[in-house]
Amino acid sequence: MLRIAFIVALGGFLMGFDASVISGVLGPVGDRFELTEFEQGWLVACLALTSSFAMLGAGVFSDAFGRRRTLQLAAALYLVSALASALAPGYSALVLARMLGGLGVGAALIVAPLYIAELAPAKDRGRLVSINQLNIVIGISAAFFSNYVIAQVFADLSEAPLFPAWRWMLGIEALPALAYLLGLGAVPESPRWLKLRGEGEKAFAILAATAGETEARAALERIAPSEPAAGALQGMLRRLLDPALRPILAVALGVAVLQQITGINAVFFYAPMIFEKAGAGVNSALLQAVLIGVVNLLFTLVALRTIDRLGRRPLLLLGLGGITLAMALLSFAFDQAFYSLSTAALATLDDASLRASLAGLGEQRFADEAVFRGALAQALAPEVLAQSESALLSLAIQIDAVTVLAAIMLFVASFALSLGPVMWVLFSELFPLPVRALAAATAGLVNSLVSFLVQLLFPWALAALGPSQTFGLFGAFALLGLLWVGRAVPETRGRPLEAMEGTLTRSP
Repeated sequence: MLRIAFIVALGGFLMGFDASVISGVLGPVGDRFELTEFEQGWLVACLALTSSFAMLGAGVFSDAFGRRRTLQLAAALYLVSALASALAPGYSALVLARMLGGLGVGAALIVAPLYIAELAPAKDRGRLVSINQLNIVIGISAAFFSNYVIAQVFADLSEAPLFPAWRWMLGIEALPALAYLLGLGAVPESPRWLKLRGEGEKAFAILAATAGETEARAALERIAPSEPAAGALQGMLRRLLDPALRPILAVALGVAVLQQITGINAVFFYAPMIFEKAGAGVNSALLQAVLIGVVNLLFTLVALRTIDRLGRRPLLLLGLGGITLAMALLSFAFDQAFYSLSTAALATLDDASLRASLAGLGEQRFADEAVFRGALAQALAPEVLAQSESALLSLAIQIDAVTVLAAIMLFVASFALSLGPVMWVLFSELFPLPVRALAAATAGLVNSLVSFLVQLLFPWALAALGPSQTFGLFGAFALLGLLWVGRAVPETRGRPLEAMEGTLTRSP
């Protein structure tokens, strides 16, 4: 079962890689295609937009054609997207290639956890389903690491090679995508889906091999082939909107919103930008992003070891407490920061005309980023400002960089211990089988739409609100989520999937 779970969860690896690799590409692509802040946000967020709608389609498709075939289609989309991104001749083509990858992301994110939950023994289900989140984390870490390595390799090459570093960063994903497509040929179909299709003997043989004959027989006896999941979409929609399911649907949707509105993808996908705003150079920012990936991986492993021992609710409460504290620290650090171009800092600039234009700002102290940006706009011509603003912000900021790094590490560790793995486990456990795929897809759609908005608006929020207020807002959402989880989220640890329907739903 462990081997099957890791193969199926490779879709999570590709999702993490695909989403995070853009963090190292934004700078050179932004310079190459002269992108605005909104265009940068759109390049990052477009993947989440198409994945949102792919989730709904994947739920319906997997009910009609099977979990495995849906995952194979996702793997093929990942492969084509990676190659198309690497070869994109312009900004629009790159956006379209990433949107194609988003279709694979949406399908894999929903169907992989469902597949694993439908195959796993109840006592190990949380740990095995969380392997998908582990692979997402490994994919994120791999993207940060490969970006850093490729940047180092290309540091000594021509400034404009025929196939520049950012194309390699995007294209290397084709290798794991091909491995995923081939690996899925060695896994069986979901036994619970097979039973709904009337293939009871085949379903029993597969489930008995992973969960044992007793559990397999008990589980499959509760599933009738004539249930709505094997029939029309209209029947599934009626069942999903049944008043008896409203409490658990509300829980799933609440957790889906909470996972993204606390800012996780803003931190992951814009990590180098955040570190550059805290004064780090480009290579240092990429290296610190690698460190964040390592922290994410380590605490996801902790979650895998504890999710079936401590339960889902305790991890959520612990993690949200840590996220609230981390965002408060991050907001405080940026609130205390100021901007000053000292004589020594100006001397590090190679461009003599730029130094001369900024001489009037020497030794002045600016209370926040917006005021400093205004001073730069008065001192520099628009085209010069566009080329040098990011570097000047990093050069001028005076901030406690250690607190910034520690706060982001605490945030990532807390998320990896809680909202990261627990959300997908809950999606696979809360709903009865006839509507499980559609319900999980609906919650996933909401999650992905919130992610899209956060990714799209984050560069604008940093510029318009400033880092302190932006991170403070994320912290406020985390605090509200902590209070809500304590009141609304049920515990599902160790309970058979089929046995939860009666206890988690209520009569209308």
